[in-house]
Amino acid sequence: MRLRRSVLGRVLTAVATLFGVALLVFIMLRAIPGDRITATLGTEAAALSPAQRAALEAYYGLDKPLVLQFLNWLGQLLTGNLGVSQRAQVSVLQLTAGALPVTLELAVIAILIALAVGIPIGMAAASGRNGILDGAGQVFALVWLSVPAFLLASVLLTYAARWFGFNPNGQPYAVPWLNPALNLQQMLLPAVTLGLGIAAPIIRTTRTAVIEIGGLDFIRTARAKGVGEARLRARHVLRNALVPVTTMTGLQFGYLLGGAVVVEQIFSLPGVGRQVLLGIQQKDYAVVQSTVLVIALCFVLVNLLTDLAYRVIDPRVRQA
Repeated sequence: MRLRRSVLGRVLTAVATLFGVALLVFIMLRAIPGDRITATLGTEAAALSPAQRAALEAYYGLDKPLVLQFLNWLGQLLTGNLGVSQRAQVSVLQLTAGALPVTLELAVIAILIALAVGIPIGMAAASGRNGILDGAGQVFALVWLSVPAFLLASVLLTYAARWFGFNPNGQPYAVPWLNPALNLQQMLLPAVTLGLGIAAPIIRTTRTAVIEIGGLDFIRTARAKGVGEARLRARHVLRNALVPVTTMTGLQFGYLLGGAVVVEQIFSLPGVGRQVLLGIQQKDYAVVQSTVLVIALCFVLVNLLTDLAYRVIDPRVRQA
């Protein structure tokens, strides 16, 4: 019964979150100056007669009250219809199915880079608490936390091309299963850009967790029994410190699904972030609304997977 209540509570929370995201995006998108007619026709929209504008508003459904527009959109979503892109003249589901794997691949590689950098530096900083290693680790985290992603992306792209002639992103996007080598090259610089930024909070989280766990009774007992320092850190300290690190990683992964807009644009990656950006610029309501909702759904699923990871890492969570 407790398990059923927990699952039901999570499902209701997820539904409420998605509804809130849908409502917020719907309102914010229509608060931006202009409309779909202006975005489609540009300056020619000023030459439309009142009758022509009214006909276009009826065609796009802009003549209906906002409440009805929102309810119609939700009704289409419940039937699996994400709408049609006025720009590309294809379904949003088809666009998102092509763009989402790009963003997921970028996010996974960026997270792996962040963990490979953040956890060792965080543990080294905790082992030399208030010393040189600790100071260097915190400065490293502060630097990458402060550098904007667009600035780092521009610097990496510029100097990699100028000094090493490395500019794979200047070529059309390579599908992983058709050209894996070029695909990994195209993902390298954007993944490093995002990974270094995510490594900063992981360093600080790992450092704090390792210091806290290192002072607990079971660690002192294990050390008193003669357990080696390397084994103690690997099997006891690090494993218990992974719980808050997992929380931070899950949050950052969810952020990457929608927060990589600038990086995807700079490196010309056809991900969901760039898809949303183009949709906003062109007032393509169906693309923006449905894509953001898909991103929110992925974020909710990532949080659920993070909760499941707790059960694998920490036996106390499984018992509870």
